[in-house]
Amino acid sequence: MITIKAQGLTRKFNSTTAVNNLNLEIEEGEIFGLVGPDGAGKTTTMRLLTGILEPNSGEAWVFNKHIVKESEGLKDHIGYMSQRFGLYEDLTVLENLHFYADIYDVPYKERPGRIERLMSFSGLGPFQKRLARHLSGGMKQKLGLSCALIHTPKVLFLDEPTSGVDPVSRRDFWRILYQLLREKVTILFSTSYLDEAERCRRVGLIHKGSLLKCDIPANIKKERRSETLEQAFISIINSYEKP
Repeated sequence: MITIKAQGLTRKFNSTTAVNNLNLEIEEGEIFGLVGPDGAGKTTTMRLLTGILEPNSGEAWVFNKHIVKESEGLKDHIGYMSQRFGLYEDLTVLENLHFYADIYDVPYKERPGRIERLMSFSGLGPFQKRLARHLSGGMKQKLGLSCALIHTPKVLFLDEPTSGVDPVSRRDFWRILYQLLREKVTILFSTSYLDEAERCRRVGLIHKGSLLKCDIPANIKKERRSETLEQAFISIINSYEKP
């Protein structure tokens, strides 16, 4: 089943094309890495696919919902964790979870079970009474992910969620993501870290708004005769920029 599909998706800001004719298909239960440098178009792509921005042209569907025509219905099925996820630092871990449960209209009778599960697999259980501003960077990221999951979305959008996080917290974050994959949650994960891209089933290299390559990491390295994904991507970008 195709969970995310984009056809000719384009978004411009004045004379700048942030996303250029994007074509993409992501299957149910797949973790797809959107990789590129700062300003490549990763965040704009995320904001288009979550219905926050409207495209200038092209169309896309997420969980069979059109991103423009059915944007309100789309929100019930997706979780979105932006680069600066909106935690409320004067609320505790538990209060933040209840706040997002209110936003997503999670029924009261279902909240205890969901929160207990999120506390367990994120490792935040012992810290549920701690104010968010007193959490470490890694713990804030895990709380942000838990808030994005409170309504049990089937599609998860993560915009550079491990940026600036220590290696141990990054490892813990990925452990949580792999648990979600076993539940057939579809994950679109943007990153600038090539070692993280290697963890994804497939990756797409986006550069100056254009998706230059989309395949499994091993195939990309083999095609470019490169030992690392970083070397392969540099080779692809250099070929793209040649006159």
